[in-house]
Amino acid sequence: MYLSKFLMFLLFLFISPSGMANEATGQLSLTGSWYGVLAVLVFVIAYALVIGEEFLHLRKSKPVLVSAGIIWALVGIVYTAQGDFHTAEAAVRDALLEYGELLLFLLAAMTYINTMQERNIFEALRAWLCSAGFTYRTIFWITGLLAFLISPFADNLTTSLLMAAVVMSVGVGKKRFITLSLINIVVAANAGGAFSPFGDITTLMVWQKGVVQFTDFFKLFIPSLVNWLIPAFIFSLAISKEKADPVLEKVGVKFGGFVIIALFVLTISMAVIAYNFLHLPPVLGMMTGLGLLQFYGYRIRLHEKKNTRDTEELAFLESTVNIDKEFLSKHYKLKRKPFDIFISMKRAEWDTLMFFYGVVLSVAGLGTLGYLALLSEAMYTSLGPTWANILVGLVSAIIDNIPVMYAVLTMQPDMSQGQWLLVTLTAGVGGSLLSIGSAAGVALMGQARGVYTFFAHLRWSWAIGLGYAASIWAHFLVNTGSF
Repeated sequence: MYLSKFLMFLLFLFISPSGMANEATGQLSLTGSWYGVLAVLVFVIAYALVIGEEFLHLRKSKPVLVSAGIIWALVGIVYTAQGDFHTAEAAVRDALLEYGELLLFLLAAMTYINTMQERNIFEALRAWLCSAGFTYRTIFWITGLLAFLISPFADNLTTSLLMAAVVMSVGVGKKRFITLSLINIVVAANAGGAFSPFGDITTLMVWQKGVVQFTDFFKLFIPSLVNWLIPAFIFSLAISKEKADPVLEKVGVKFGGFVIIALFVLTISMAVIAYNFLHLPPVLGMMTGLGLLQFYGYRIRLHEKKNTRDTEELAFLESTVNIDKEFLSKHYKLKRKPFDIFISMKRAEWDTLMFFYGVVLSVAGLGTLGYLALLSEAMYTSLGPTWANILVGLVSAIIDNIPVMYAVLTMQPDMSQGQWLLVTLTAGVGGSLLSIGSAAGVALMGQARGVYTFFAHLRWSWAIGLGYAASIWAHFLVNTGSF
């Protein structure tokens, strides 16, 4: 009795008359209701925990997963109370479908990157750079250029960690060199990811949404290059021309490594063909490519089981001739196992993938409550698309660009292709303004703790800001016909 009365009281409290205006879409405008305000409060608290991840050591996916559940529970309560049993369900299913496509696409891409890491592709590149004996300034430019060129195909996090390993190997005792090189790598990796559909989750979202076609992303190449080159030139003036001591190290690519690179290129091609020519979701091409990788992984596994054994393992087996092998297999694991593709899949960034789920569902829930329409009116109608899109980039320096871009895509403001390219550019490179503005910056703060810090990056934000402004100017200059 008391429970039912309490639930009725909550229902009455949440459903305020000010939030009951019907829209032509069939959704309710609920921004003035108590449960609408509560949903925003839940999301703000969850995102505050995400921002504090470095200090709280709480994985960023956890608060947004809970946030998504609470927000949609509130949406379900109000629509059910109005006798509408379909609108909320249809809205959440649309969000789940969109997330599912992106999840499988990213899982396939991450598995390829992890497999290339396991085959020593990136490690061999790092070892070559460390042993080449370049000057510090040359290494600064090479690592920045490689970050810019690799990140359109690999994610900016993996690219940044690889290049940072090179810098830290050859720059021992050179704090200024390490700091400026790491800032340069973050800027270059974010800029490189902005002109490719595969370079960042936000560009992938824009491509899969269909607002920018695959080849049109490359119109952002020059603006992205400008975004990196201007701060890089300023940083380089403070880098010594002294020759670095080479780190003598040789790393070979494991069996099948170069074939996997070819398969990755083929997989990307299949995703583009599926979308541009067959008018099918690009995830079909990516998952087909993942199947091809699994088949080739079986070939690698057979090769390693037949031909490869670690020297320590052989010595151990020779010393255990008279020991029960069945007992050994039950109680001891071999140090080195044959290749297993599912280990590469297991090593996908599941925290990021689950964070993406929480963000997409939370933002979709707030959109169903009417907040994205309100935000679209405030930004794109009042400020105009150009200033709104520039603001998106500045906001992404503080808030992760995934929820920001997903919110813009959900709003679907009426914009020209040039404006959609502008927001793709600003959301991609705006995170470089602060070290916490991108996954690459956060990761490198952990890798070079005490050297590359928030304030060390902040001291050079003015130079990055010049690159940000210049890239926007370059976009308007070279892509005038797109507006």
